[in-house]
Amino acid sequence: MPSVTAAFARAMAQAAGMTLRDDGALVSGGVVVRRLPQPTDGRLADTDYFDLLDWIRRQHEDEVALLEAYAKVIRVDDIGVLGLSMKTAPTLRASLERVERYWRVVTDTAVYRLDDSGDPACLLFEARTGHHPVLEFRNEGALAGSAHNMRQIVEGQLVLEHVSFRHACRSDPDRYAAHFGCPVHFEADRNAIAFKPEMLDLPNRLGDAAVSDFLTAHLETEIGSLRGDPSLRAALLRRLTPALSNGVPQAGEVARDMGLSERTLYRRLAEEGLTFRDVLIEAQSSLAQELLRDSTSSIAEIAFLTGFSEQSTFSRAFKRWVGQAPAQFRQQFPVP
Repeated sequence: MPSVTAAFARAMAQAAGMTLRDDGALVSGGVVVRRLPQPTDGRLADTDYFDLLDWIRRQHEDEVALLEAYAKVIRVDDIGVLGLSMKTAPTLRASLERVERYWRVVTDTAVYRLDDSGDPACLLFEARTGHHPVLEFRNEGALAGSAHNMRQIVEGQLVLEHVSFRHACRSDPDRYAAHFGCPVHFEADRNAIAFKPEMLDLPNRLGDAAVSDFLTAHLETEIGSLRGDPSLRAALLRRLTPALSNGVPQAGEVARDMGLSERTLYRRLAEEGLTFRDVLIEAQSSLAQELLRDSTSSIAEIAFLTGFSEQSTFSRAFKRWVGQAPAQFRQQFPVP
């Protein structure tokens, strides 16, 4: 089951003036107002975490103020070895590369991806979980916390070009812009923090390559021992899904990224009763359904984001996968 480090839940509780105890009790004004299952190994089930966020958000009369408070409360120190590795990495780029590779030690409900192929460069945040009404707020909190912490760890001034969210704005957009210190775009095609590529070369205040390498080695061990789906299929899905917006990746290219030969990739997939095309279709279908359900992107945009060059080709493929046309599927999930 997907899970989230309890540090995020504690930080949100603190931002709202509450305390989340180790036994799962949420305390406000000395009174237990809600109970969660006690965290296991410092983690909460994703549904428990999302339900808590949704409850706190609904109790708070000002979502933007809660978002701002959360961004100040959550710190890289709260995420253990990964946070220390980020702080001691030599540059912002190195910090974000660690986030991209090791975020799974914190949660498997989302991934970060660094796209430095263009100008501006972007830190992307992509959900990897089922639908929940609080995900829009969660995504805002994730980027607000990331932006604040990046500014805290770098030496010099980190200037953001813009921040974007896939969902519609639920409050005053000017307040979001004031918080992030840059334009904020809603109903965009991705959740992202954008900055000039040279920002990635900013040194970190506590940069120490030797210490960071030591911590990174620890992270490699930790991520290798995580419980969860150890299959090649799962690893391949994690690689394919965020790459689809740049077109359908070639098997050889993906194999090299995973440290495998193309022949080994095919052989190991065959051992699991799969082909590369099987997993590619699963990645495309899952992402397409997520975008149709949770975003306001047009069907043409979703076709592009899932690796298709033509909307008509995408529509035929989607109907083959799901049994419904994309527009028909989307009608089941009306925008609130």
